[in-house]
Amino acid sequence: MIIAIDGLAASGKSTTAKQVARELGFTYLDTGAMYRAVTLAVLERHLDLKDEAGLRALLSELSLELKYNQDEQRIYLNGRDVSRAIRSQRVTSQVSAVSALPVVREAMVKIQRELAAKSDCVVEGRDIGTVVFPDAELKFFIVADYATRARRRQSDLQQLGEEPALETLMEDLKRRDERDATRAHSPLKKATDAIVIDTSNLTIEEQVAVVVEHYNHYLEKRKGK
Repeated sequence: MIIAIDGLAASGKSTTAKQVARELGFTYLDTGAMYRAVTLAVLERHLDLKDEAGLRALLSELSLELKYNQDEQRIYLNGRDVSRAIRSQRVTSQVSAVSALPVVREAMVKIQRELAAKSDCVVEGRDIGTVVFPDAELKFFIVADYATRARRRQSDLQQLGEEPALETLMEDLKRRDERDATRAHSPLKKATDAIVIDTSNLTIEEQVAVVVEHYNHYLEKRKGK
């Protein structure tokens, strides 16, 4: 079974997805972390985003692994743990542009489908319910207001030792929303059958409870057929 959780950047979808997966005993698949790892590789290789041949060569050599250590997901890029490095502001500022590239999305979607075929999964990203798993049994679309999202992003970056201004982060999020929603390939949009959750005034526990409640309701309906 696939539970697809899409939504805006810094809306709380990653934390919600992790906890839902833990509560239900599902595998958690963080597609955003995968795109961040690719972005880190592109930056480290100093590749021009217009260099499709260079990008294809990079992707053909790329090894991405998701591992779990004490209930925490770690991501490895060519055998190196990059879980912390992919959360830097440098990667954050470029990930939208990199992930919008058709050559990148094509490669990542293939990997994501292969990983999800192995077990019941909670899959989180920005086109999971519309492109990657359009037939997912349950779909959610997570939103929140800009001030809330900026505060969450600021808190994440402070844990990495960075001190970005709240106003700067709000502007970054607005630009990212625009890029994500208007990109030609796999734009960010709500699936027609997705359940919208506004997390602006919800705790993580409340967000998780909403998803689990819908999951339980889905199981009850399926049993009744």
